[in-house]
Amino acid sequence: MILVTGATGTVGSEAVRLLSARRHPARALVRDPSRVAHRADLAGEIEIVTGDFDHPDTLDTAMDGIDTVILVSPAVPAQEIAVIDSAVRQGVTHLVKITSKASADSPVDRRRGQARIEAHLATTGLPHTLLRSNAYLQNLLALAPVVRQTRGFTMSAGDGPVGMIDARDVAAVATRVAIAPAAHAGRTYRLTGPGLITYADIAKELSITLGHDIEYRRIRPDEHRAAMIRAGVPEAVATSNAQAFGLIAEGDAAWLTDEVATLTGTAPHSLQTFIAEHAAAFA
Repeated sequence: MILVTGATGTVGSEAVRLLSARRHPARALVRDPSRVAHRADLAGEIEIVTGDFDHPDTLDTAMDGIDTVILVSPAVPAQEIAVIDSAVRQGVTHLVKITSKASADSPVDRRRGQARIEAHLATTGLPHTLLRSNAYLQNLLALAPVVRQTRGFTMSAGDGPVGMIDARDVAAVATRVAIAPAAHAGRTYRLTGPGLITYADIAKELSITLGHDIEYRRIRPDEHRAAMIRAGVPEAVATSNAQAFGLIAEGDAAWLTDEVATLTGTAPHSLQTFIAEHAAAFA
């Protein structure tokens, strides 16, 4: 049986849906069962279990009888380490971790956090697979309100290209690996969409889809950080985000692979498809 953590999030909810569609026995770990109780797309093979990353006893209960874990979370080190340790205690035989860039000396806090989690996972001896994704297309939805209001958006990513990926493709890879994990033990897969995208490309595609010009307004990372703080983003998060966008401007996210197609047999979603599917959010 497969346990999916973060089962109400972008990647986790899609992984649960895919497992349900395949009628593969799985358990969805959620903090609030009411958030999934209404989902008619979940077959009887999906068991909903309540748990909390900050309460290890609930994790141990959720891990009972589990063979493989798909670990999806906001990547808070203490929380993910608690999940990993619970998996070890409960005899889980494989863990699939959804991750991103990780570096112990990165200026970006969440990348240092990912490095700490991955280092701990390596010390446990638990067979695992890392799915290292480029930026998610779903993050563009955060721009939708300002696009609707101002016919444009502000960003500090310059003209740095990004191999943006749809979270649905990450979930598709995760479920494929989790269903037959033995061949993927010890592997790290770098997941991207089909092409490199700049924020100017995003503005152009929005303009085509919406039928009017969408402006990409370039600002410096320090200006972006201040704007995010004024908008209510916690200071630490705003700092981390601005640092990450500054790195994108320098080409940090300009990487592509064909691993989604190789692992799933299906080409990843494109920017054009994503914008078309979510046009109503931006209109």
